[in-house]
Amino acid sequence: MSVANRTDLDLDKQAMGDTLREECGVFGIYGHPDAAAITALGMHALQHRGQEAAGIVAFDGKRFHSERRLGLVGDTFAKRDVIKSLPGSIAVGHVRYSTTGETILRNVQPLFAELDGGGFAVAHNGNLTNALSIRRQLVRDGAIMQSTSDTEVVLHLLARSKRPRFIERFIDAIREIEGAYAFVGLTNKKLVGARDPQGIRPLVLGELDGAPILTSETCALDIIGAKFIRDVENGEVIIVSERGVESHKPFPAMAPRPCIFEYIYFARPDSIVGGKSVYQVRRNLGTELARESPAEADVVVPVPDSGVPAAIGFAQASGINYELGIIRNHYVGRTFIEPTQQIRELGVRMKHSANRAAVNGKRIVLIDDSLVRGTTSVKIVRMMREAGAKEVHFRIASPPIKHPDFYGIDTPDRDKLLAANHDLEGMRQYIGADSLAFLSIDGLYRAMGHEKRNPERPQYTDHCFTGDYPTPLTDRNGEIAPRQLSLLAEAS
Repeated sequence: MSVANRTDLDLDKQAMGDTLREECGVFGIYGHPDAAAITALGMHALQHRGQEAAGIVAFDGKRFHSERRLGLVGDTFAKRDVIKSLPGSIAVGHVRYSTTGETILRNVQPLFAELDGGGFAVAHNGNLTNALSIRRQLVRDGAIMQSTSDTEVVLHLLARSKRPRFIERFIDAIREIEGAYAFVGLTNKKLVGARDPQGIRPLVLGELDGAPILTSETCALDIIGAKFIRDVENGEVIIVSERGVESHKPFPAMAPRPCIFEYIYFARPDSIVGGKSVYQVRRNLGTELARESPAEADVVVPVPDSGVPAAIGFAQASGINYELGIIRNHYVGRTFIEPTQQIRELGVRMKHSANRAAVNGKRIVLIDDSLVRGTTSVKIVRMMREAGAKEVHFRIASPPIKHPDFYGIDTPDRDKLLAANHDLEGMRQYIGADSLAFLSIDGLYRAMGHEKRNPERPQYTDHCFTGDYPTPLTDRNGEIAPRQLSLLAEAS
């Protein structure tokens, strides 16, 4: 995989359950003759948000057409005959990483259903924290489920609404759900978008040759030469039709709390999220980290690729030379998919090696974006020592992750999170570094342009660090959703 800020090392970390899994990406366009092709390009730009499956649904004025496949966008939608099978001027697309539901074809989005008044296709980024409770009641009432995805409950709620207009039925449906979501859907006449009341998951409005677009990140607009119009507001519902773009605000007004991890890890560095350059924020994280936790060292070495911007910021703020101390081999296949842990570990060595000339005999500062289980960090520290590093100081450009996520990021259960079970010295010993430090929560907020975190009303959703969940966790509190909480592979 060769997307903008992911490397094979990132994927190896995922395979071993040692990093946060991506969420999903959504894209929709209304009124363009090449709607499916444009959607496929937008999905390619969003590939970093999900690599398990991809799908497009298009409408040609008479019927809906759907292609949903397992694998990467390019595996399916780079083929001309596939795009030709998706005619029409309205389309929605989805790249998927599953936080609820198995990776099987019936769970691949967009999901489609024939409802009273016509068909409806919907793509979803996020996670509904009461979906299993709703699903259980729907099944008791006679509903027949076709997938194990939380997104399907929205289709059933929409179908059961007694309101006369589609927009009213859609609003009825989303008023029943809790959690984090960014929806993009289409009917035979409309493109629909919605963002959760807290604005946890991102959604933006753009335009290409007069055709409105709804998508997860601005990088999906850039790849097609589209214009960014604005962020969809928290709690806003967008309806695009032949009458233009309509905005609805069905929820009580509240201050937004977007997910802070979009800036730390998930969004592409060339995206603008909430008016902020993701790349610049990540450099700021490194700058704050250098101020808070300096190290006596000779070189700063990033853990590629997601640690690179923070490492640049750390090096510039500290005056320590920046070096590529870990080199990636671009010509090795993704051996991490092999079934044994031994092969996975060999794959790390095949794809990444220490740049001995940059680290031998030197005191180094390793910079990474986050620390989850810590198993990969152990291997990286060992790699640096074997290459001759005199000292290895590890610096993490975010606070310790002590709590699991329930909003679309697949984290391990709390007992698998290194910071939830060890103090700083225990983590340092486990990793094998000479020193270890994390960015503070207020340092994180300073990097975002705030003086500090507001404990009364935090500016961002930061529960992985603080345990401050912004919405009810109905399924979790009712102890009926253990399977949705962690789908990461166990590290041996």
